[in-house]
Amino acid sequence: MQGPTDLLTACDREPIHIPGSIQPHGQMLVARAEGLRVTARAGLPHPRFEQALNAPLADVLGPDLAASLDDLDGTLRVVGVLDLGGEAWDTVAFRSGDHVVVECTPQRPEHPLDASFLNRLEQVGTGFERAVSFPDLFQKAAHAFRTLTGYDRVMVYRFIQDEAGVVVGESLAPDAPSFMNHHFPASDIPRQARALYVRNRVRVIADVGYDPQPIRGEGDMAQLDLSDSTLRSVSPVHIQYLKNMGIQASASVSIVKDGLLWGLIACHHHEPRSLSLTTRLACQTLAVILSRQIRAREDADLYRERIRLRAQEDVVLSNLGSERSLADFFADSGHKVAALLNADGFAAVQGLDLFTVGHCPDPSDIRALAEHVRLPAALRTYATHQLSRDFPDAAFYSSVASGVVAVTMSTEVPTILMWFRAEHLQTVTWAGNPHKDIPADPNATLNPRTSFEQWSETVTGRARPWTHAEEEAAARIVRLMLEARNNQRVRELNREIATTLKENESLLRQKDFLLREVNHRVQNSLSLVAAFLRMQAREASPEVKSQLGEAENRLKAVSLVHRRLHQNDSVEILDLARYLDDLCVELKDTIGENWARQLDTNFTPILISTDRAISIGLIVNELITNATKYAYGDQTGPISIMLEQHRDQFRLIVADSGVGRHGPVQGSGFGSRMLASLVERLGGHLDLEDNLPGTRAVVTAPIR
Repeated sequence: MQGPTDLLTACDREPIHIPGSIQPHGQMLVARAEGLRVTARAGLPHPRFEQALNAPLADVLGPDLAASLDDLDGTLRVVGVLDLGGEAWDTVAFRSGDHVVVECTPQRPEHPLDASFLNRLEQVGTGFERAVSFPDLFQKAAHAFRTLTGYDRVMVYRFIQDEAGVVVGESLAPDAPSFMNHHFPASDIPRQARALYVRNRVRVIADVGYDPQPIRGEGDMAQLDLSDSTLRSVSPVHIQYLKNMGIQASASVSIVKDGLLWGLIACHHHEPRSLSLTTRLACQTLAVILSRQIRAREDADLYRERIRLRAQEDVVLSNLGSERSLADFFADSGHKVAALLNADGFAAVQGLDLFTVGHCPDPSDIRALAEHVRLPAALRTYATHQLSRDFPDAAFYSSVASGVVAVTMSTEVPTILMWFRAEHLQTVTWAGNPHKDIPADPNATLNPRTSFEQWSETVTGRARPWTHAEEEAAARIVRLMLEARNNQRVRELNREIATTLKENESLLRQKDFLLREVNHRVQNSLSLVAAFLRMQAREASPEVKSQLGEAENRLKAVSLVHRRLHQNDSVEILDLARYLDDLCVELKDTIGENWARQLDTNFTPILISTDRAISIGLIVNELITNATKYAYGDQTGPISIMLEQHRDQFRLIVADSGVGRHGPVQGSGFGSRMLASLVERLGGHLDLEDNLPGTRAVVTAPIR
């Protein structure tokens, strides 16, 4: 047996965007996008349009109108007015795949587009702004659209939950029956029709008894996408639906809010009636104005609701003292927490502990529900006004808890907070019984329902819906309560940390004093040794004097590291680039002004441990000393020192343009042995390369 869901699915599958035909109150021309030659047409016999087949569009429309077809996209474009021997036709066009589709409808005398007409539209928009409530706004909108279109019945139709709809505003001719406050099932407007309502905002059926005009021409025009067409032929199911309602013509104007279909302006007439292009565009503009008013009022209502809830949240939080447990808080303020969301009852579950206030289910049912919502409510606020649909066991206590809002608080043991609303019996008036007219045979032809007589039913198992602001407030009050508890713990930890810091301050002062004292003594000792070496060099031979000078430079490298340590916040690491830069400045004072002008440095900042920095400084000292001795003989020449980082290693490069591979490192004296020892200590290696001319000494070692 085919049920309501099967019927809805069958309607949703109907390919209404490719009917292969149009309504007969207009003409359609289809041309290839490349070349704009007419390959197909549809419409009642008309000499000018029948002669258009195989002709260029420019010959049919004229060069001015044809020029406006450039860069067409999927949206409908107003092309202009086509004059056929004194007969004026409104012309629109859109792009459909590889085709350009042109639609022409005869101009009608109604509502000329002049200053007076635009002024009336502006007055209608002003009237929307002055509406005192949503019902007043919807009634004014229905009246405005009926005045504009001239239809017998105009309804403001709003989509609600489960994709059903309800008439919230209506304007009627004297003898037209009313559907005010009547509900319509979701199956009346299938999903693919809703999608087209968003894309194509105004749809007109001029005569429900029309004969579809097929699209004839080259290729299979039955598959041409007419989603943007104003003349697209309508589903036979919908035509029969309108006939069952006893109407001869209809129009629908989409109310789109934030890109979603909020509702429709549904227009019905007792005899055939079409709308001019000007009126259709005016209806579309008026629907945009109405949509903006709806959004503005909804935003204002939401803002006022949020302000009210924030004030109540402050009252609730004022009772959350810094030294109180959650159990004590709920015992004193549970009724205020329940009143925050206009709930009939409130419960909090934390492990084996349970707290309730107001009208709540039995404790065992509350615990079962808490386990059901615990994980979903930890991710986002869990809210439903029809709990038994998601949790069938809730049907047994729907009288006290048909609706629930739940949030899980991330305490040591998760705390689930739940607000309950009792069942709210509601009488819903339908335009016909939505449960009838369902075919028993799954292979039967799909037909719409035949009755639209008033039919009422009492809806059970539902509570008053939760508003978006109330769902926000539930999540926010739980977050604020958790923050208050965490702040209390932070204050306690801060008191303990403050005590510990006071105890450590004296230790830090002692440590700082010791560091300064050690640095001072080391600097004094190194200065004494350097002074001693300079005194010895005064009376020494040139060879010994040179060696003593090298030893003094090595002492400077070590001394510079100690000065850096005293200046830095960290005693364990330093910036190797800054250290080498300072070392080279001091070396320039030692090697003389001529050599100082030849040194070129380029250092990449690298953080490195202190002990490794000392070794690298001594290596730089030795390599520069060797270069000044051996690279250029008795002359001076350029020496470049570079520091690079490659992943977790550094590369120190000292290069010259001197005599070549015999330059930078020679002999097996103390300096060479010390250089090899320092590189080995760093866990790296020293490579000598041709610099063409000159030599590159490359030291590669891990940073750590």
